[in-house]
Amino acid sequence: MQSPEWGQLKAAFGWQPWVVQAEHSRAQVLFRRLPLGLSIAYLPKGPLGSDWQELWPLVDCECKRRRSVFLQVEPDWNEPYEAGLAQTWLAGFSQQERTIQPRRTVLINLEGEEQQLLAGMKQKTRYNIRLAEKKGVSVSPSQDLTGFYELMRVTGQRDGFAVHSLEYYQRAWQLFAPREECVLLRAEFEGQALAYLMAFQSAGRAWYFYGCSDDHYRNLMPTYLLQWEAMRWARAHGAREYDLWGIPDEDEDLLEDQFTARSDGLWGVYRFKRGFGGRIVRTAPAFIKVYRPLLYRLYQWRSGRSGQGEGGNA
Repeated sequence: MQSPEWGQLKAAFGWQPWVVQAEHSRAQVLFRRLPLGLSIAYLPKGPLGSDWQELWPLVDCECKRRRSVFLQVEPDWNEPYEAGLAQTWLAGFSQQERTIQPRRTVLINLEGEEQQLLAGMKQKTRYNIRLAEKKGVSVSPSQDLTGFYELMRVTGQRDGFAVHSLEYYQRAWQLFAPREECVLLRAEFEGQALAYLMAFQSAGRAWYFYGCSDDHYRNLMPTYLLQWEAMRWARAHGAREYDLWGIPDEDEDLLEDQFTARSDGLWGVYRFKRGFGGRIVRTAPAFIKVYRPLLYRLYQWRSGRSGQGEGGNA
């Protein structure tokens, strides 16, 4: 989300990326215009480090120039993080527990042999991967963004989540795929598309952002085979970890206690994702620099502070 390509993607859909460069670091801030010449500013997965002291005065100046109501910074930190560093680097910011990107996720270590990865999965997940293969489901890279979008709409309606426009997914694929940083995988059976998955990778990390499946042939477990092939794709491109991107923001004990009984929100996807093994991590909270307190409170009230993860995010 700090890449130039991500900035170009967001620029096509209402945001204005602005990049500031220090000696050893850079930061990309996304601005969105509001009425009356105001704006909001968002720094996703920010590279906060020693260079932040050099970057911050420039970011602050730009936010003031663009009449930002607030700046929301979501650092690329996992808990536990050093609170003292946050207080030093983000002096004058308030802490916000709700974030735009999901706080909690499952990270899978891709290092080692494939058999080791499979051994780290739940038995039922391994079984479903093999079942899909045995039943004749095949997975291959695809350029069928239209078919992908059609099943995204089916899945969004079935599972109750927001879906981007076809143009959004097309633009994301066009920006990242030529750099081999994005792949669209299609699972099919007897020539019929059953499910799609769009994954991204960069600098040794990979992310599962978008996935969808048809209402039919779900008993063939195509989504399990898709995730496995996405991991293999990520490994082949040098990724050392695979981020399943978003599970309920609850303690692990509660997740394990309730995942069979709940299906609201991200609980349904947690039931699926937990089977692939890995470890649960939680990211740092958001840090907010408020420039116009009254307007910020009005913005919070208007937006409902719902906070969505990728799939409907900034």
